[in-house]
Amino acid sequence: MPAATTFPGKWARTCATNFHSALSSIVFLFLDFLETLLCVIFRYLDEFFEGNPPHCYCDQKKRREQKLGEEEKNELSETLYGRKNVFRKMGFLGFARKFEECKKTSGGQLKNMNRWSDCICESCVSWTMNYDNKLHVVVKEPSQASVKDSTGNPIENVIFLHGFISSSSLWTETVFQNLSEPVKGNYRLISVDLLGFGKSPKPRDGLYTLREHLDMIEKSVICPFDLKYFHVVAHSMGCTIALAVAAKYAKSVKSVTLVAPLYLPSSKDEASFTVLNRLAERRLWPPLLFASSFMSWYEHLGRCVCFVICRNHRIWESTFKLLTRRREVHFMIMDLTKHTHHSAWHSMHNVICGGAKYVDDYLNTLIEYRIKMCVIQGDQDDVIPLECSINIKKKVPDAEVCIISNADHRTVILGREMEFTQSLERIWSSSSADTNTRWRNDVM
Repeated sequence: MPAATTFPGKWARTCATNFHSALSSIVFLFLDFLETLLCVIFRYLDEFFEGNPPHCYCDQKKRREQKLGEEEKNELSETLYGRKNVFRKMGFLGFARKFEECKKTSGGQLKNMNRWSDCICESCVSWTMNYDNKLHVVVKEPSQASVKDSTGNPIENVIFLHGFISSSSLWTETVFQNLSEPVKGNYRLISVDLLGFGKSPKPRDGLYTLREHLDMIEKSVICPFDLKYFHVVAHSMGCTIALAVAAKYAKSVKSVTLVAPLYLPSSKDEASFTVLNRLAERRLWPPLLFASSFMSWYEHLGRCVCFVICRNHRIWESTFKLLTRRREVHFMIMDLTKHTHHSAWHSMHNVICGGAKYVDDYLNTLIEYRIKMCVIQGDQDDVIPLECSINIKKKVPDAEVCIISNADHRTVILGREMEFTQSLERIWSSSSADTNTRWRNDVM
């Protein structure tokens, strides 16, 4: 009897799975065609508005990399060129390339710093007035006047790095608002807008590789503030960048706190596509996975979405205020539009996907230098697989892993700001004591 009861259920699930797979294949086949068509359309539009724009990643790899150095080529993610498209393989772009070759112009200079499909409002282009070309940072200085507290101890420094499609507001609107008095008096907190996001520069010729992100953090934070020792806190995509910072400055880092980090162990040759296929699998359900695959697999379709949403963000913000009858839009909604398609596309592929092949090396460095590592993730995270935290624990046995019940990718911080801040303060306090002991032992 039980077998007879369970058979219809299994059969129904099998049929539903097969139907979903077939429907997904049909939809993504159509999207492949649409992407190829938009590639041709954008070529003509970019030619008209910009003169001689850079090639998209539908082009052959050799054509795109002609002007890149060997180091830059190695830093590019394989997912930029390796995304399969049936119609591209069939040579549908051949006539567009021939037209482009006939219309080649000399010099190849770009007419504007911003693409015609990007927003040019004052807030979006304010970074062009930043002539020192540094990241936008928000600094909360310790309340005391001197750099040492009453006991003669130097102040502590903490660098905060946000995740994908976010900004420094993630930390200034949460952690900065819930600090205890001792931390307010003895800690300098530095929240960073990563390259390509928030109010930081968004160069249209940048590749947004891990090295570029790291160089900008050095230039904008570590060197100007003369940081000898510091803690690092990061969320989502920022975790990969935080590990790169910690590995390079292993002798200076006291602790690394990773919130919803990405770590899927695999060979370096397969790491990029392992991440892409896991985070952006070409499926229609669940909706968030479909949205991720849509924006990650299709360069030109994603650019259309950014054109509609990001370029016209002021209209959407005004509409949202009108519908909700609020004077201010929530910072998370504001952050959704504070990027260009170029910066988001390259950060997705060169940091999230391409950076995966370096994470093992970074973790090995942290193990070697015995840097305190803490991992925090929600048990209902629908963006980063929960197994990533488990994988880090296997790789770094001394790492502290805290799984928060009934929390997802965002609510692991939002909605529990006080509890989250208190956890950070405990980590900083204990790691400072552990670091002092470690340094004394190393000297002896």
